[in-house]
Amino acid sequence: MPTIFHISPLIRITLSLLYISLMIPLPFLATFAHAEVPAWLLWVGIGLGFTALQGALSQRVVVDDRSIQVNYPVWVPSFFTKRWSLAWSDVKELKMRTTGQGGVVYYFINGGGEGFLLPMRVAGFNRLVGLIQQYTSIDTTDVYPLSQPWMYFALLILTGLLLLTDAWTISTAIALGSQ
Repeated sequence: MPTIFHISPLIRITLSLLYISLMIPLPFLATFAHAEVPAWLLWVGIGLGFTALQGALSQRVVVDDRSIQVNYPVWVPSFFTKRWSLAWSDVKELKMRTTGQGGVVYYFINGGGEGFLLPMRVAGFNRLVGLIQQYTSIDTTDVYPLSQPWMYFALLILTGLLLLTDAWTISTAIALGSQ
């Protein structure tokens, strides 16, 4: 029976709200400032961007006794995402790499030397790592998620403050626009 891991709800909610908090004031400010770009066009762009974000956040990691695969719902275009599947028998190692920001990510390396990024923002990451160790016999005791939940919780709190600022900005733009 396959086990399916989704992006953590904390991450999904935080990134969705951050996008909303950054984008929603723009059409109101464009109307108030009499910008050349019409507000309706900004609303369309915001809607398309939000849909793209939700597509990216709909990643699923499917693990069974034969393979691990990363996929997305059928409505997410394949040119927009990186889908992959890797049989456990093809996994030769789990290689650590540092990121440009100083974090650590891991790649599955197959027999041909090709790398497949280990999804690290899934709910139940420790369970996923346990399954990797079970199916590959690779020692995963030093594998930790890229960012800890407290980081996203802090970002969620800051995003809430930004949403309050947005509410004030939008109400001010509407009030000044009606004068």
